[in-house]
This record gives sequence, C-alpha cells and structure tokens, in this order.
Amino acid sequence: MSAESSGPGPETGPEPGSETGSPQPGPLCPEHGQALSWFCCSERRPVCAACAGLDGRCQGHRIRRAEERAEELRNKIVDQCERLQLQSATITKYVADVLPGKNQRAVSRASAARELVIQRLGLVRSLCESEEQRLLEQVHGEEERAHQSILTQRVHWAEALQKLDTIRTSLVDMLTHLDDLQLIQKEQEIFERTEEAEGILDPQESEKLNFNEKCTQSPLLSQLWATAVLRSLSGMEDVRIDERTVSPFLQLSEDRRTLTFHAKKSKAWADGPERFDHWPNALATTSFQVGLHAWVVNVQNSGAYKVGVASGQLPRKGSGSDSRLGYNAFSWVFSRYDQEFCFSHDGQHEPLDLLQCPSQLGVLLDLQAQELLFYEPASGTVLHTHHASFPGPLFPVFAVADQTISIIH
Repeated sequence: MSAESSGPGPETGPEPGSETGSPQPGPLCPEHGQALSWFCCSERRPVCAACAGLDGRCQGHRIRRAEERAEELRNKIVDQCERLQLQSATITKYVADVLPGKNQRAVSRASAARELVIQRLGLVRSLCESEEQRLLEQVHGEEERAHQSILTQRVHWAEALQKLDTIRTSLVDMLTHLDDLQLIQKEQEIFERTEEAEGILDPQESEKLNFNEKCTQSPLLSQLWATAVLRSLSGMEDVRIDERTVSPFLQLSEDRRTLTFHAKKSKAWADGPERFDHWPNALATTSFQVGLHAWVVNVQNSGAYKVGVASGQLPRKGSGSDSRLGYNAFSWVFSRYDQEFCFSHDGQHEPLDLLQCPSQLGVLLDLQAQELLFYEPASGTVLHTHHASFPGPLFPVFAVADQTISIIH
C-alpha cells in the first residue's frame, strides 16, 4: 500500500497509536490528540496518523505527508509569484510603451476626425448657402418677371381703356350732334371706329401674370429637407391603421401598424360604411388638413403595395376604379408591382425608374407648400415629388397585395 493511496506504512510514517515521547509542536488532532502530520487529499485537510491509519476515518483516501503537501504548495506559490512578476512586467511595459502611443494616436485621429467633420459640414454649409442664394435670386427674378408682366398689362389696358373711351366719346358725339344726312355720311368712320373697338379683346387669364412656384424646386433642397424632417422626432407622426376601414383581404396587427395580405377574404371583419370591401386598402385613423407631416413605412417584405394619401371622400365599396388607389381623383400613391414602380393619381401613372427596391419608404406631406414627397431614408434619395392643390382633410392610405407592410414608429 503506497502513501498516495491508502495511508502511512512502515516506511512513510508511524502506525496509529505508535507516536510516543514529548508532544509534537503545532495544532493537534481534536479527535486523537496527535500531531497533524498528514494531509488527506480527498477531504483536503490535515489529519493525524490515527486518522490516516487502517481504522481511521480517512481509510482508503489519498494520503500524503503534510511536509510534502506544504512543499508542493510552496513550489506552486513560487511559480505563481514568477507568473505574477512576469504579468506585472507585461502590464508595466504596456502602460509605459503602448498606452502613450495609443493615446497619441487617439488624439491625432480625433483631431483629424474633427477636421473632417468641420471640412465636410463646411462644404455642405457652403453648398447650402450657394443653393439658398441661387434659389432666392431665382425667386426674386420670378417675382420681378411677374411684376413687370403685370405692369406691362396695366399700361396695355390703360391704353386700351383710353382708346375705348375716345371711341365711345366720338360715337356719342356723332349720335348727339349729327343729323340724318351727316350721320349717313359718317357711316365709314362709324364702321372703322366700331371695328377698332372690337379689335380690343377682353382680358384673358395668362400664366405670365402668375408667380411660378416651380422656381423654388431644387433636388438638393428637397433631399436635405426630407432628411432633416425624417430624422427629427418632432417631425414624425404616430400613424395607426383605422380597423374600421381594413379590407377583408388584410389582417391588422394588435398595434395597428402592420397589414398582412391574405388571398382569401376574412370573415372576422364586420362590414360597415367605412370598410373597403374589395380592394386590399386601409386608411389611417388620423387626418391632416394643415402643416407638415411625415411617416415611414417598412416595405421590404412586399412585392406589391401602395402608400400615399387619400381624401376622406374616397369611395370604399365595389371593384371599380372609384375605390382603387391611384385610379381616382381622391388618392395619390406611390406603388410597386413586382419590379415596377410608379406614382399614380386619377388614373394617370407616372413610371419611376429606381435603381433598387427601397426597404423603407418615407412620406412627407407639406400642406402649406401643397407638396407630397416620397423618400428613401436609407440612401437619402427623393423618389418622387408631386405638387397639387390637395383637398382636406387627407388620410395616410395603404394597400398591400403581397405579404406585409408596417408603419415604423
């Protein structure tokens, strides 16, 4: 039996009860009163020879001499101290040699990043200032053109009024002062005067007299404006779907922001005057009559959808064009069918040549400027802009004929 496995033998230590003489120094076994000169590896505690003997409590355990275990621990401590010393040296070297370099590079790169931000925003600012100056000059030029056209018209019609007054005075004078024979003799002059008066036409409406608001249209301004609005929390609307309008071909999520298309009509929706009964349409609960409004729709999962605005007068019933989005005078929509995109209103469909399918679609409605703009937030691209005299109120409107679209809040 070895000292590692079964306890002390004749070569490794005394048998239980064999320790005699003066008491051993140090703590003693509380059970046997003998020196704790052995170590039980199983229980991981020092024991006496009696505990480690054949009849002791640690019989069958792995037993080692206490001094051997202590020597092993000393060696481990020495190894650990050496490792700690090496670790300390590594950390000291890192702190002394690496961190100062990293700090210097961080300061240098932060300075470069700062300069880059200032440089780029300076360029954007300069471009915006140039665009502002260009557009303001264009507005001023258009104002001057309209003003000059109106002044020219004033002069023209003042001359026309004077001429008409002269002709009328002449004719009245003939009528008043000429006898029959004299009047007959003046017939040619009367004819000429009458013909001259008929040559002065009544005023007609002319676009030349109107201020052309298209002079403010700028792709750069539209893009920057759309980005600013859609990235401003104050510019975003909490748009929800009105469940009373949801088509029976659509399923509405609990938060009323997601519409999912089903080819089979659902019987869950009770019919009502507000509900679309054929086309897969739905209106939002909120309508807008004044101000600036914006919302974003996630369209990446759908290959057939329409997003835009509609008047509350939009019919809800039947399979005709009256209630089909983009096919009547009551709806203005951006639509996708497979890989084709277009803007539709009143049966007129304007194809849009997009380089890729947008995953999100931003809608901006500026009722002060009477402008509807569709925008892709990810790329900052203005997809389409439409100007019209919108009747109010206008509701966000949606249609989906493939999978799902969701309003992003």
